[in-house]
Amino acid sequence: MPLGFVDLPVLYTQSSTQNEPYNSYATATNQVQVASNGNTYVGFRNLKSFRFLGIPYANPPQRFVYSTPSTATGQTINATAYGSQCAQASSGSENCLFVNIQTPYIPKQGDMSDLRPVMFWIHGGGFTGGSGADSLSDGGNLASREDIVTVTINYRLSTLGFLAIPGTNITGNYGIGDQITALQWVVKNIASFGVDPTQITINGESAGAGSVRTLLGSPPAIGMYQGAVAMSNLGGGVDLGINGDYATTYSLYYTVNQSYAVAGQNIFDAAGCNQTALQAQIACLKAVPALTLVELPSVARYVVQDGYYVNTEELIVNQRNPGTAHVPVIFGNVENDGASFSTYPKTPVTSELAGIQASLGISAAYAQSIINSGLFPYYDTGNVTLDSFNVSQRVATDIQFRCVDQATMFAASQSGAFQSSYYYQMDRTINGYDPNNLGGAPVTPGYPNGNPELPYFKLHGSDMPWVFGTLSTLRDANDLYSEQLVSGYFAEFVKSGQPNPSLAYLTTRGYTKSIRAIQDTGPWQEVSSMQGPMKLMDYPALTSTFLDIPQCAFLNYSLSYYVDGGK
Repeated sequence: MPLGFVDLPVLYTQSSTQNEPYNSYATATNQVQVASNGNTYVGFRNLKSFRFLGIPYANPPQRFVYSTPSTATGQTINATAYGSQCAQASSGSENCLFVNIQTPYIPKQGDMSDLRPVMFWIHGGGFTGGSGADSLSDGGNLASREDIVTVTINYRLSTLGFLAIPGTNITGNYGIGDQITALQWVVKNIASFGVDPTQITINGESAGAGSVRTLLGSPPAIGMYQGAVAMSNLGGGVDLGINGDYATTYSLYYTVNQSYAVAGQNIFDAAGCNQTALQAQIACLKAVPALTLVELPSVARYVVQDGYYVNTEELIVNQRNPGTAHVPVIFGNVENDGASFSTYPKTPVTSELAGIQASLGISAAYAQSIINSGLFPYYDTGNVTLDSFNVSQRVATDIQFRCVDQATMFAASQSGAFQSSYYYQMDRTINGYDPNNLGGAPVTPGYPNGNPELPYFKLHGSDMPWVFGTLSTLRDANDLYSEQLVSGYFAEFVKSGQPNPSLAYLTTRGYTKSIRAIQDTGPWQEVSSMQGPMKLMDYPALTSTFLDIPQCAFLNYSLSYYVDGGK
């Protein structure tokens, strides 16, 4: 035996060959048990993590009643399969409040040492769809590569999650309340699964990002998490009339009266609950089957000022405020988020003006003002429909995503509202939300899955595989290297509240490609001024100033307004 080496007993043998969500399932030989607060949870392991799925975090919910943490005790809970998703188009149920845990480490019972930090994931889907079982946000790769834990949850959606009726005890935000109930369950139980309950980072994409933004200003939630990430939060759009109300409602909260005016009576009418007395209408609505209710042509999907979970019109970041969580925060967007929320003209157009009108649903005067500004250049490829759509999606990305979120980070950096503020843009993606069938990178010789070095639209939701390391198709080697780099940034933020992994950690793990990229381009710096900075996520990830500042000012989203005027 070489000098300095000693024999050690074999402590554990990993015999599982299951390595992906689709081929991972419990067997007689891979099950594991964890005891927590009087219950035993039966999960299983695969090649990458210990998986505990479909754990009820709340008592069975009642319709239009806020959830409460599970009081089950003395039970053996089968946590080897996902639970039902919350009722949404054609599927799901009301008994849907489940949490899923993927951890690289299970401590001995009662051992509170060497616990891992956790990314608490809140799915997107417009507050009308989605679940914590999405394979794109599977935490196995993060657990294995980055040694952190992921928790994903379901929360009530649509009318079941957000209906608010003035003058009644139906005050909305049931889905937000569910998220907080899930946090309460995690804080109470998660240490038994190898997780430090004082090191929780909330993270969400799209409506999940809107949830994070809400929780950053929600008094019952503050103190239960120590960091926050908002990926592609929808911010606004009313100033230019660009399908604006849709985006704005994720960051600017209706009163109960406003929410009811938009959706309430329409829901009663569509459900056939047309009784004269309001209480009779409510009793009727409570009897409507869940799937029928969420498939009505009118649904509730709005965070509201209910006075408990949400008591301000918007998140306050222009000053230090006890109602805003003072934690490290990352916000960011995908380069072409707005392409997923603009309409590609169904018939070819013959002018840029007509294309912008059709894509954004605005008047000729508004469309002409965009052209006259000179801030959104028209790149002529010979396809007028495509080229005018390209202008439109850039406008939509700015006004619905970038401008508000860059301004949020800038304002917070100046006021000290957050402990620290970081911003990014995803410049390399695959797939995403593509209602216009735009497709991905073009196929060229040598690139059968698409050439990422050629122009293509980086779409809403396409950042999740990079953050979670769940990319299943590679177009070139840089797809893998960028995925490893980006997931490392976000995992480090979960670990330490800042996104720059230590050289020692990367060296120990042998992550040479990430080391090279970070050394070549420098650290991801905090936002500190009107210029940013920010990171452009690719391989490597480049440092940049904030993008489209003049465009945002043109669209009435001046950065200085958010400091001086007060959003």
